[in-house]
Amino acid sequence: MKNSQQSPLEVPISAGRRVQHWRVAVFCLALAAITFAVFGQTAGFEFVNYDDDDYVYENPVVARGLTLKGIVWVFTHADCAFYHPLTMLSVMGDYQLHGLHAGGYHLTNVLLHTASVILLFLILRQMTGALWRSAFVAAVFAIHPLRVESVAWVSERKDVLSAFFFMLTLGAYARYVRKPSSLIRYLMVAAAFALALLSKPTVVTLPFVLLLLDYWPLRRFEQPGPVHQAEYFGIPRRLILEKIPLLALAAGACAMTVLAEGKAIASIDSISMPSRIGNALVSYALYLRQMVWPEGLAAFYPYPGKSHPFWTMALSFLLLALITGGVLAFRRKRRWLLTGWFWYLGMLTPMIGIVQVGSFAHADRMTYLPQIGIYMAVTWLVAEWQVSRGLLGGMMTGVVAVLMVCAWQQTAYWKDSVTLWTHTVACTSDNAFTSLGLGDALIQTGRVEEAIPHYQKALEINPDLAEAHNNLGNALLQKGKVDEAIAHYQKALEIKADYAEAHNSLGNALLQEGKVDEAISHFQKALQLKPGLAEAHYNLGVALDQMGRVDKAIADYQKALEINPDNAKAHTNLGQDYLQEGNVKEAIPHFQRALQIEPAEPALQNNLAWLLATCPEASLRNGGRAVELARQANALTGGENPVMLRTLAAAFAEAGRFSEAVETAQRALRVAEGQSNTGLAGALQSETKLYQAGLPFHSPAQTH
Repeated sequence: MKNSQQSPLEVPISAGRRVQHWRVAVFCLALAAITFAVFGQTAGFEFVNYDDDDYVYENPVVARGLTLKGIVWVFTHADCAFYHPLTMLSVMGDYQLHGLHAGGYHLTNVLLHTASVILLFLILRQMTGALWRSAFVAAVFAIHPLRVESVAWVSERKDVLSAFFFMLTLGAYARYVRKPSSLIRYLMVAAAFALALLSKPTVVTLPFVLLLLDYWPLRRFEQPGPVHQAEYFGIPRRLILEKIPLLALAAGACAMTVLAEGKAIASIDSISMPSRIGNALVSYALYLRQMVWPEGLAAFYPYPGKSHPFWTMALSFLLLALITGGVLAFRRKRRWLLTGWFWYLGMLTPMIGIVQVGSFAHADRMTYLPQIGIYMAVTWLVAEWQVSRGLLGGMMTGVVAVLMVCAWQQTAYWKDSVTLWTHTVACTSDNAFTSLGLGDALIQTGRVEEAIPHYQKALEINPDLAEAHNNLGNALLQKGKVDEAIAHYQKALEIKADYAEAHNSLGNALLQEGKVDEAISHFQKALQLKPGLAEAHYNLGVALDQMGRVDKAIADYQKALEINPDNAKAHTNLGQDYLQEGNVKEAIPHFQRALQIEPAEPALQNNLAWLLATCPEASLRNGGRAVELARQANALTGGENPVMLRTLAAAFAEAGRFSEAVETAQRALRVAEGQSNTGLAGALQSETKLYQAGLPFHSPAQTH
């Protein structure tokens, strides 16, 4: 490398000045520190209602943790419209460790991203011999605000996991090119690439990236080969031939992706090919603008209603053409420009929207790996500037500091669903998907009245958005407007007849109207369409209970809890059904689990206290615990509820505290008589006599 191309901050290893290992270690620690400074806050974040339900907290396979059956399932099925079994295995592993505590999942994302950052630095330094430039590229990759979506969003585990294996592939390739005759080294490259594909198939362009690295910095195009060796478009044939097995792996991943994504791939009829091409041109240019000026970043950018204006597409094409022309003109003098620019163009190709997946126009996460090429090209270009060492170092530090501040703020928007969608609404316009997301987030926090206008806004923008009809119906149902809710559910099913959630919602509304048979048919249809819909299993259990089919209800509650173990109502109802069948031993653990989920629910406290105090099976009674629970329930209900006082009296008696039992029972009796509750008053009179005689009350009846 010519001296004019060297940074004033460094001398390449090839020049004979090997950088001490401690300096490399310091850079690795610094990169880890700035990454955690930006993204460490996510350890306290929640899940968001944007794919995290499908990936984690409503996913029945993940809810079973790491099991042999689950491992087999993820390799034989496409989940979340993707074939990415390693990603799903990593999420299942997190569930095994953290349950549904979102912070653990976020921390895993941060650790994987940090590992990729450090690997990128080490690999670039190894390939180029440039310490500071490699560190700066890795630092920008680590903390650019465009990285936030990939790192702070649990559902983008596929990004950070595939990036980790992408970096391992680059490292294995750097080792392989030092001894290209080694089959073992080549197999290590192929294995790492396969793992990257099994994490996220969009890394299919990696063989193309390796070919670019052959051009620069590895300079394999110039290495001597057989006399008169064949070339294709100026590329030595041997370099192409060695990529063929990797291309075969990529082709297999493409085939699996098409099969897996199915309905998620938009048809030509819904978005025309000219519109897709125009959007792709604009997106390429837009990502460059966001790289330089990362303002207004959002979780979802809606696809333009018709198409981008012609002048926008024309300017985008002109910009891309001018940059490409300049890169080609300087390809021999400044090789890094070609590698960096075509790394960017090539890696974005599978995600640029020609094959449209979903209704978004572009997404920050798409830039995760592609923009590394731009960072390299710009960094090596700036290193040519004839400026002082101090000025160049100050510029680097300033850029990193500004990016850290911007990325920290952008990350904070992902702390919960309401914050995320509120910010997205502010950053975009005519965004029905975002209004829907904000409405859902508000519903989840109990803010039903606030949610309704956002659903209405979503339908104003897109009247055929079935999800908005369904969720607006849910909000109206909570407000007691059953007829209006049913109308929206029916409209949702007109738009999307195979919509499991709408069938479940309609069934729930019909159940409230007492139309149990009709409700059951809709719950069953929902489960036929989506067997893992926990809410439909729960609702079907409720309907079956109303028909007296307790055994069938128990089965559906159990299925609901297999999918969502934290459904307190399902635990409570299942416990009640076990009691109805006389199975106290099975009932108590479900009441206990329900109370763990909702520890301040007085009805749960009271019911469990009554069982622990009055159960006929001595091994199941626990007077001390019953007193504790009954006191909490009594305090939460104001201390004047005769039912709660009756339970507290029974608990005192079971604990051997008969004087307190008598006093509490007599107090309950006075309140019951004042309320003209003769049935309860009669029971309390009988129980008071037992306590006065020094005997606890044990009843074969397990509810009261």
